[in-house]
Amino acid sequence: MGIDSIIVWLLVGAIAGWLAGLLVRGGGFGLIGNIAIGIVGAVVAGWLLPFLGVNLGTGIFRAIINAAIGAVIVLVLLAMIRRA
Repeated sequence: MGIDSIIVWLLVGAIAGWLAGLLVRGGGFGLIGNIAIGIVGAVVAGWLLPFLGVNLGTGIFRAIINAAIGAVIVLVLLAMIRRA
């Protein structure tokens, strides 16, 4: 994996984490936290969405949308754990 791939992962993670932080009330964790949530969300969505048969778009926009959906799922789960 090259440095350019890592930069793209971080960029997609940052955008997805930021979007998820906007969508989930009280879900922001700062820049580094949002990047981490976005990357974890991309992994979750990469497993969950194909399992459900969901196919959204192509290219980088697909990666951002999928990662944002996964990040929202992760943030909702984290909020549920915090309240428990």
